[in-house]
Amino acid sequence: MAVKRASPAEARDLIDKEGYVYVDVRSVPEFAAGHPQGAYNVPLMNMGPGGMTPNPDFLAVMGAFPRDAKLVVGCKAGGRSARASSLLESAGYTSVVDQRAGFEGAPDPATGRLSEPGWRPAGLPVATEAVPDRTYEALKARRR
Repeated sequence: MAVKRASPAEARDLIDKEGYVYVDVRSVPEFAAGHPQGAYNVPLMNMGPGGMTPNPDFLAVMGAFPRDAKLVVGCKAGGRSARASSLLESAGYTSVVDQRAGFEGAPDPATGRLSEPGWRPAGLPVATEAVPDRTYEALKARRR
């Protein structure tokens, strides 16, 4: 089954009106620099000395959410969230929505210019401080 996709504004409506929660799958430093207000952070990839590497604990930490949790999944531009959403559906999550254009926006492959604004450029609520129980470390600790 194809993962449902939503624009940043549609994602915000799902959160505000239908009880969805936002899961930001960017790395911890990216999340700390700014994220959708109230978001959880579970990185799909971690930053390392050689670049981005897969997070082997992604699905285990996502176990903090029940399989029927209503999840909006977002990243920087849409690539990681699409992969994460597919992984989550394959793992049995039933209400996953991939937020198109991520936090910063989706670039046009031909020009590199912004083709769709993401959460931040769309003017949606942004935070730099995480809700304490929504950080990656807090979610990871719950799974131990």
